[in-house]
Amino acid sequence: MMIGVLSSASLLKWLSAKRSELTLAIRITVAAGLAFALVRLVGLSQSSWAVITSVIVMQTSLGGSVKAAMDRMAGTLVGAVWGALVSIAIPHHSNLETGLAVLVAVAPTALCAALRPNFRVAPITALIVLIPSGSTLTPYAFALERVAEIVVGIVVGVSVAMVVLPARAHDVVAAAAARVTEFNAELLIALVSGMIEGQGRPDVAALQASIRAGLRQVDAAADEAARERKAHLSNVADVEPLARTLHRVRHDLVIIARVCVRASPESVAPALREPLLGLRDATVALLHAIAEALRRRYVAPDLAGFEASLAAYVTAMDRLRAEGVFRTLESDEMGRIYTLRFGFEQLGKDLGDLAERAGEMAREE
Repeated sequence: MMIGVLSSASLLKWLSAKRSELTLAIRITVAAGLAFALVRLVGLSQSSWAVITSVIVMQTSLGGSVKAAMDRMAGTLVGAVWGALVSIAIPHHSNLETGLAVLVAVAPTALCAALRPNFRVAPITALIVLIPSGSTLTPYAFALERVAEIVVGIVVGVSVAMVVLPARAHDVVAAAAARVTEFNAELLIALVSGMIEGQGRPDVAALQASIRAGLRQVDAAADEAARERKAHLSNVADVEPLARTLHRVRHDLVIIARVCVRASPESVAPALREPLLGLRDATVALLHAIAEALRRRYVAPDLAGFEASLAAYVTAMDRLRAEGVFRTLESDEMGRIYTLRFGFEQLGKDLGDLAERAGEMAREE
């Protein structure tokens, strides 16, 4: 009985954590089924292309689906028209003629794909039109049917993205930003703890990689959100300032990371240990609070705890300077101490901006 309860609870927890993935899977499944049914209803011969297109078009957000649809349509039109022209202009009854036609069909469309990624399906479409498998249609008729199948897939894919459990890019940005903010908290713990414990900067390569990947996801989702606004599919505010602020926070942590390459000088470490630990904990708490505000659309937290901890750290530094302790340090050690202070001061400013951006997203709900 207990095992069954625990299993059900674990399943519900997993389903909650994978909600966005599950909704995407549902949308893809619905789109594929509708595309197949519509192609059969219309009477097109190659239902597979419409179904494949509907699956390709379906992205995590509506803005992403619109972009995928536009890219798919552009590449299909270029490839279908060029493939039909080459098929008519160059006879390909022998292997040599077919090889020449393939080169002529692929070369310009491949150049288009290299120059403009949204044309990446153009070479594939040109080859499909040039060498139709078992089709008795003329090149132009085959190209026209190919475009019609793609159009069906695009229409179905975008329609399902708008109607079936729709996901806005605005929501994707908030979720990705929350993950990046929590990774930043983990990174700060690792950096400061390594410095205080005398281990130098620990291995944080995995965290840095996660932050970079998360920022790329935020940037991509921000572009999709802008596309939704331009297409009048959404009227939410611009999320680009949120993305820029996250990049500034990362730069602040890079400054702090450079200081944490080794332990603090023995003459100042005991006096700064507790204030620095308090500042670290307050910053981490603020980062987690901002992440929660982004994820749940709460009103963003204030910075009172962080500001008090930063003031305590600055006071401890000023006390050491007044006692003449800093005069015993080498210039590079003195520079590290003040660079760390500057890094946290700048981080506080950017976290204040990040909290405001999180508050703006909460007010849009």
